[in-house]
Amino acid sequence: MSTSTQHLDLGDPRALADLETFLGRARRANPDGAVRLQVVGGFVLVTVAVLEGSGLLGEGTVLGLRVAPVRPDGTDDAVDATVSFASLADRLARREASAGSSVLAVPPTTVRASWSGLTPPRDGWEPVGRLSSETVDAVAREGISQVAQGTPDGAGGHAVTALRRRVWGAMTDTVPPVAAGLAFGAHVLGFTAPGAEASVSTNGRWTRLSTARGHVLVR
Repeated sequence: MSTSTQHLDLGDPRALADLETFLGRARRANPDGAVRLQVVGGFVLVTVAVLEGSGLLGEGTVLGLRVAPVRPDGTDDAVDATVSFASLADRLARREASAGSSVLAVPPTTVRASWSGLTPPRDGWEPVGRLSSETVDAVAREGISQVAQGTPDGAGGHAVTALRRRVWGAMTDTVPPVAAGLAFGAHVLGFTAPGAEASVSTNGRWTRLSTARGHVLVR
């Protein structure tokens, strides 16, 4: 689906470069994936699916979320588009040709992503505990190892998908316990940092793991 070109002005070239780094990490985790860009109240919500779930309700979907302020005089308020990583990477590459630019042209061609209809709550979250970044990274590395060791050569796509859902859907033995996929998301998106902590909150069927660098959510 095609729309007219819209723009996001993050107000600082470094903020746009930081967004590019985040999207690069997300693309490595889900190469054929997409990103939803949504402007809400002077901020852009940048949402990606690190792990895609199953069923009509998208059970097991793990979303990564970054929130960045935008300049109102250089941003279209109506931005709410889901676009492919490839098209956004192309736009970012064009931006690099304009030194010092903080404006991102949103790709006019949108894509369909089953998870893009999942909208996490914006308020009403209840804190349930905290985890160290070291603990989060350890859970992620253990899961990555389990997936690698449990995927023999020649394994079919359905078997690999089932294994990944089993590993990342399992609850950790941490306090508080979380779905391992949250740790995986925080790890691969670069949300953890040595000595830092992640807060864990819940809202209905949703669980959120948050650091100063971003949020990872699962339902």
